[in-house]
Amino acid sequence: MSISSHSFHIPVMGIGYTLDTPIKIAKYGIASVISIVQDDVIEKARKYYSRINDLPYIPILIKDSEYRSKRITAYLNLVNLLVNQSFERLKKEPHQLRKYARLLPGNTCVEDLLDHLNEIRPGSIDVNIMTKLDRQPSADDEVITDACASLKGYAESDLDSGLVLSAGINPRLFAYMEQFSDFFPDEKGHIKKRIIVKVSDFRSALIQGKMLAKKGLWVSEYRLESGLNCGGHTFATDGLLMGPILEEFKLHRGEMLAEQELMCKEVWKVLGYTHSQPLTQKFTVQGGLGTSDERLLLQDHYGVDATGWGSPFLLVPEATSIDHETLNLLAGAGEKDIYNSDVSPLGVSYSTVRGTSGDRMKGARISAGKPGSPCVLKHLAMDTTYKAAGTCVASISFQKRKIKELKDQNLSQEAYDAAYAKITEKECLCDGLAVSFLKNFGIMDKSNFDGVSVCPGPNLAYFDRTYSLEEMVGHIYGKHDVLDMERPHVFLKELGLYMEYYEKLKNRIGDEAGPREQKQLTKFRENIISGISYYSSLALTLSDDVSAEFEKTLESCNHQLEMYETV
Repeated sequence: MSISSHSFHIPVMGIGYTLDTPIKIAKYGIASVISIVQDDVIEKARKYYSRINDLPYIPILIKDSEYRSKRITAYLNLVNLLVNQSFERLKKEPHQLRKYARLLPGNTCVEDLLDHLNEIRPGSIDVNIMTKLDRQPSADDEVITDACASLKGYAESDLDSGLVLSAGINPRLFAYMEQFSDFFPDEKGHIKKRIIVKVSDFRSALIQGKMLAKKGLWVSEYRLESGLNCGGHTFATDGLLMGPILEEFKLHRGEMLAEQELMCKEVWKVLGYTHSQPLTQKFTVQGGLGTSDERLLLQDHYGVDATGWGSPFLLVPEATSIDHETLNLLAGAGEKDIYNSDVSPLGVSYSTVRGTSGDRMKGARISAGKPGSPCVLKHLAMDTTYKAAGTCVASISFQKRKIKELKDQNLSQEAYDAAYAKITEKECLCDGLAVSFLKNFGIMDKSNFDGVSVCPGPNLAYFDRTYSLEEMVGHIYGKHDVLDMERPHVFLKELGLYMEYYEKLKNRIGDEAGPREQKQLTKFRENIISGISYYSSLALTLSDDVSAEFEKTLESCNHQLEMYETV
């Protein structure tokens, strides 16, 4: 027999929430993703985990040359060491092996593991770079950009794992990857650092895959994420829904692989790399999944290799690191508490929850007439309105100047209040998405801003307590059901979110929109209509109760679309 492996992963969440997830759960064979954007919290994590494991710790200071990439490399090497050590201990401890077996899909027993210890592996320690977070420190600074520094830190680490590229195309970053041999096959044809591209549709996969293949950089996995039914920054498609996108991947995935393989191997031949075996390319999906039946639909009907489960794991302390107050807030959050906001300094819509300590602190500063946040780390300092090197729009300095300009415009009170609210709603995410991790371990210092930001997806509303790792993993594999409330199917939930987005888009553009805006609205509406038609056909293949849910929801959406056009 052979030992099965896990068919799910835990995606990156925030900056700190999955920063130590591999240390916690990789020994059980579960893959997870670390954010490597924020070197300050990474350095604090390295110090903490070095000391509790009696390992030497030598600080890497800001004054040190290339301190950002060196901090990232040092932490990733530490994580790799700790994971391998804990995995070797697990293989010698019967109770840990039993837990490893219980977490696997199916009914693997510990005796099977003992007979096949050479087949089991720790979960992959993957990392994430949000490609657009690529600030140049200053116009005349020779220091590499933020995203490139993160890439260098990963590339020079010991890890044999995947690099998740999210948030779109960055030609400078793609070109920089060519400098590191670990992204190319070794003499045995193995690629040590594998590229995973997060995409929102098939076209994005085609474009990015070709760009990378022309450089000899092979995309080992495309990770499709729902445009709106996910946590953190949300990137809406033009009304394209997950079901039709999955269908397109299903139909044309093989053609894409063949084309990109040919392009990549031609470059490898010129560069002197050899790889005689056919290349493989995984296709995984994440964003809003909540039941084992949904997972099976994606794997069986669409041929998805694995699925990502993010937000529910925020309620699993064994897997993620989150302070007690925020954990309780998330456990009690319902559908109306999780919303798509404009709080991000990046100007991209952002899924968050009401009532965080960051929310309260922001409100207190506004009430005191002192809006804005201290901006120490400057990772999101990208607005060049007042400074060539960039300023964060959530910072005190930016908001102070912007409000002063606003006062000089002599607006009506109503117009002034609306503009003021738009300026001051922005939130510090550099600290906000990292500080919960620091609070959880009591390792904050005076440089850290105290307000917590958190970024769950809408799906979290249906998980209403904390869970053990075994409970959540067993839920994913259908061994039991942890949900105690009704929950819409993942496809229908996403459809509802796009219906809301379309209504907002229509209201924002208005009746006097120009040809370009009208074309955008028309395209969006047509894609939703096409998606509804697709789901009507899909529903015929589903169980009676799920099919009835689809029929009811799709009929309601069609009626809504008709109403939008008559208003």
